[in-house]
Amino acid sequence: MSDRKLKNILVTGGCGFIGSNFINYMFGQSATGSREFMDSGFDGRIVNVDCLTYAGNPDNLSGVQKAFGGTRYFFEKADICDRSAIERIFKQYDIDTVIHFAAESHVDRSILGPEAFIKTNIMGTYTLLDVARKFWNVSLDNQRDDVLFHHISTDEVYGSLGETGYFTETTPYDPRSPYSASKASSDHIVMAYYHTYGLPITLSNCTNNYGPYQFPEKLIPLMILNMQEGKNLPVYGEGKNIRDWIYVEDHNRAVWQIVKDGITGQKYNIGGENEWQNIKLLDKLIELTAKEAGLNADDVRKTIVHVKDRPGHDARYAIDCAKIKKELGWERKMTFEEGLTLTVKWYLSHKEWIERVQSGEYLKWIDSNYAGRK
Repeated sequence: MSDRKLKNILVTGGCGFIGSNFINYMFGQSATGSREFMDSGFDGRIVNVDCLTYAGNPDNLSGVQKAFGGTRYFFEKADICDRSAIERIFKQYDIDTVIHFAAESHVDRSILGPEAFIKTNIMGTYTLLDVARKFWNVSLDNQRDDVLFHHISTDEVYGSLGETGYFTETTPYDPRSPYSASKASSDHIVMAYYHTYGLPITLSNCTNNYGPYQFPEKLIPLMILNMQEGKNLPVYGEGKNIRDWIYVEDHNRAVWQIVKDGITGQKYNIGGENEWQNIKLLDKLIELTAKEAGLNADDVRKTIVHVKDRPGHDARYAIDCAKIKKELGWERKMTFEEGLTLTVKWYLSHKEWIERVQSGEYLKWIDSNYAGRK
């Protein structure tokens, strides 16, 4: 049993898709009100650090802000690469735990502009690690078990699988895109800080997430919205690439389980055990969205357009999550049918949120409401 404090938690990227769902979960709020939602039991404080790029939205946490703002929930607009800001936040809130979600995460964007991925995912992670090491005063000669740095990563660091086999915690890294390469680098730096400096860390590599609050550039929300708007449904190549999908609340329960009970210095794979070819997933999504939106599924299928494949497009991802299931007792709760239905309903019923995050007015609103916040 760990002696971790878990009282003053710094969550990075807490206004993004997975991060905001995590904070909502920690405070007992579910965006969809799903029956599988479980209380975290957390009674401490969370400090959310987010620089509010295009994919970060404080609206995702309006319920938490209203109920806990200023008492147990605090928002700090800051860049994780800004060392002075991170040092101030550690000191001001006496941070004892870091849960590091913040990352540039879109593969296509990394191909078009890799520099932001190198800066945020590598240098940002380094800055957080180094500030934590010095603030907690840890070293190989002064090890602590009451503080923790948990790093969230991706299965994409492992590269591509063939038709069989699974990624395990010991699979060699073989990243194929600037995004996955930057995440692989950050993983190695995290482990290096554990072995070199004795910084207490845990690390998780997760498969593809889906659910509410995901920015509409990603596959599932993009397709739902394109169907609703009568637009074409673009599919890379023949659409035979395979991904493993997990509902975002299941992922976040796993993260919290690791933070509470995970073994220091260990990494854990988190998977949905739910593989789908992209083209078959799209067909399922068409079926559910057509039903909920009153569309003709056959007509929607006619709008599928096959486009030139993405450079370095990995053929298949699949996670072996036996370790977290056996050692920590975690398991997936949400079936794909239930989770996908909840997700479709959420996007169809949150048009105002979608319009806001897709518009230039949203970024203007961010500038006017959060400019200069330190």
